[in-house]
Order: sequence, then structure tokens, then C-alpha cells
Amino acid sequence: EVQLVESGGGLVQPGGSLRLSCAASGFTFSDYCMRWVRQVPGKELEWVSYINTDAGTTAYADSVKGRFTISRNNANNTLYLQLNSLKTEDTAMYYCEKSTFVRICGIWGNRGQGTQVTVSS
Repeated sequence: EVQLVESGGGLVQPGGSLRLSCAASGFTFSDYCMRWVRQVPGKELEWVSYINTDAGTTAYADSVKGRFTISRNNANNTLYLQLNSLKTEDTAMYYCEKSTFVRICGIWGNRGQGTQVTVSS
């Protein structure tokens, strides 16, 4: 059974930093692209960043480019998102997702339960 468990969220002041983690199990982590998405209640899901299987390719939404960094450790089946220079508009529930197909980024499937990031003074 595929499991994705996010952690690392919390309350932080504007300008602060957080590091989110997504522990993956139940599948061969290194075979799948991974991504982070976020959602604010009442708004659509927003793509944040994705990373390919060997971390050779990453991409970011314009809203987070230069502030967030996605990474992965295939040895310990974990996806990360480093959030720096946080803004109040980054407040959201953050989810990790795996791609549906092996080595194909672009069609996404399983999602974790999320971790809440709140940026407030």
C-alpha cells in the first residue's frame, strides 16, 4: 500500500523558514517523480514544485521560485521542501504527491494527508 506522510509544518513568522518532509513507503520511491502541492480552504489546489526520479530536474511555481527548494533522498525514501523567506500568502496545507507512472512526471496520483504551514506575525 502506498503511503505518503508529510511532516514539518507549523507556525512561523514572515521571513522565517521551515523544512517539510514526506516519508514514502509501499512503492519503489526512486522510480517515481514527486511533487509538492498546497491548498487553502475554499481555493483550488496549487502546484508548488516537482522533482524527477534522480533529482536532475526540478521546477517551481513562479510564486515560490527563489524561495523554496525541493529535494529528495532516494536512499531513505524521503522528499523534502525547504521553505525560506516565507510570506503570509504561503499559508496553506502542503501535500506531497507521487506520479502515477514510473519515470513520467506530469500525471499525479497518491497524495499524503498534508502538513499545515501558517505564516503569521
